[in-house]
Amino acid sequence: MAFSPPSSPPSSPLPPRRRLETGEVRRRSYLFDGNGAFNATSWSPLSDATTSTSFTWHHVELPKGGPFKLTNYAQSLIELLSPPLKLHEILDLASNGPYCAQQLDGTLIFRVNSGGPIASECSIRLAVRVTENSVITVSVGRVPRLGFSDPNGSGSLLTEIPAVEGEKEGRVVIAEHVLEDLLLMNHSEEADNPVPTRVSGLVVHIIDTHIDQLHDIVTKLEMELDAVELELDKGGDLLRKQMLDDRRFPKMHLDLQRLLQVVSHGEQVFPRVKEKCVSKSWFPSEDIAALEELIGRLRRLKENLGFLTNRVAALQAGLDSWQSEQINRKLYYLSFLSIIFLPLSIVTGIFGMNVGGVPWTNQRDPELEGGFMKVMVLCAAVVLLLLLCFMFPSIYVRFSAWRTESALNRSSSFNKRPRRNVLNGNLRGGGYVLI
Repeated sequence: MAFSPPSSPPSSPLPPRRRLETGEVRRRSYLFDGNGAFNATSWSPLSDATTSTSFTWHHVELPKGGPFKLTNYAQSLIELLSPPLKLHEILDLASNGPYCAQQLDGTLIFRVNSGGPIASECSIRLAVRVTENSVITVSVGRVPRLGFSDPNGSGSLLTEIPAVEGEKEGRVVIAEHVLEDLLLMNHSEEADNPVPTRVSGLVVHIIDTHIDQLHDIVTKLEMELDAVELELDKGGDLLRKQMLDDRRFPKMHLDLQRLLQVVSHGEQVFPRVKEKCVSKSWFPSEDIAALEELIGRLRRLKENLGFLTNRVAALQAGLDSWQSEQINRKLYYLSFLSIIFLPLSIVTGIFGMNVGGVPWTNQRDPELEGGFMKVMVLCAAVVLLLLLCFMFPSIYVRFSAWRTESALNRSSSFNKRPRRNVLNGNLRGGGYVLI
């Protein structure tokens, strides 16, 4: 239930919303009373909680997509959050990579900012600043289920009684494309989120939504991979060639590696967050246990990502094998043609030499009559022999096996011959030389 905060003296005018090349910077501000109610307030990071149990939350949503410049994002944070944030805190929130540190005044700052291209769906950035009575978060792009909806307002789609088709009284028709999008979600909408009663619960909620977002992306990639496998089973050579040209699996593998990087950042940061929150009096033990459970979820998600990476690698290996097979088949046909025309080229080369005394070159001699036909018969015999070798490879295989067996028998009989000891001239060890 929403509540109205007590009147406060007028604050300084709000800074204008900054618009970057990638889009408009969005912001949200909430005031929680600590009893399960909250109220959306005007943007004022300098405002403090009005009671001992109340706390504030300010969220900055930076635009996702387009050209990315880290300095522009840092400038936006300076305009919106300074004061009360100092420059080093702005830099801690905007920089890349994993980070977790506690300042001298007890302020906790941690981030899991991916360094990949910001337009990629698998590049996720989230930074959090936590004090005893305030939380400031910075994300790039929308984080599903991060905010809270007014319970007194209109209900969400998930709270309606659905229907597949037709108009039925009191029921909402769910379109197919909407149902597909809902199936990709592993969580409910914002209207179903329990409102936190303390700062620690809000921190747990923020980390929970971050892991839910990762889980949604992994589920989407898994469903896409299942569809691709089904297409490969039903498709032919044209589909495989198209996938190779589009570099579909290398792109998917790159997205999985970016997700693994984000998950690895979380594995480094969130255990340190738990360790630093254990010593805080305003962070109860049940929220510490919730953080431990979220860390376990993140580790299981990393294992799932490893399985998906192996599946993508196996599919790419199958396509590479098919491509190699196609190349080998074409090279086989080319080699076959070259073998047929190679004897003819040799014969024509020999008879084209301006050298006297070459057999069957003097056709006017009665003794060499029919020389041309003899050459043709010889070429035909060579071609027929090559055709037999290609058409009946089993003959060549048996011949090679017979030669190998004969060589092994000769080697075995040679090793079994008795050898005399050169020291005393007698046989030792049943006719074998002691080693």
